[in-house]
Amino acid sequence: MSDLQMFTSPKHKVGRKAERFFKERGLKFHAVDVRQKPPSPGELKKWVQKFGVDAVLDKTSKTYTEGGLRYFSAGPDDWVERMCREPEVLNLPLVRCGKDLAVGDDPEAWARFVTAIKG
Repeated sequence: MSDLQMFTSPKHKVGRKAERFFKERGLKFHAVDVRQKPPSPGELKKWVQKFGVDAVLDKTSKTYTEGGLRYFSAGPDDWVERMCREPEVLNLPLVRCGKDLAVGDDPEAWARFVTAIKG
């Protein structure tokens, strides 16, 4: 059985949507509040390598827009470091099921996780 883990925030709208999705299908998951325990750089690199920095960033977040991060010119490693320090800029939820990953509002990937776990 695959382990389902979700990095999210309790007040995050899409994170709550993902939680409902998994609960309605009877799946147990481990939710990690990014405000309490942000993903490690090694964990976050997996999402950045698969989806790219732009997909992992929430460019509509207050921290991104008010922090002037659209002008932040950096490589992927610098962005990963920044996202670990300021998890408010992450496009949540970040979901992992075994080695499969999803970022943001992605019901197709969530359904894939359900199939992987339930068979």
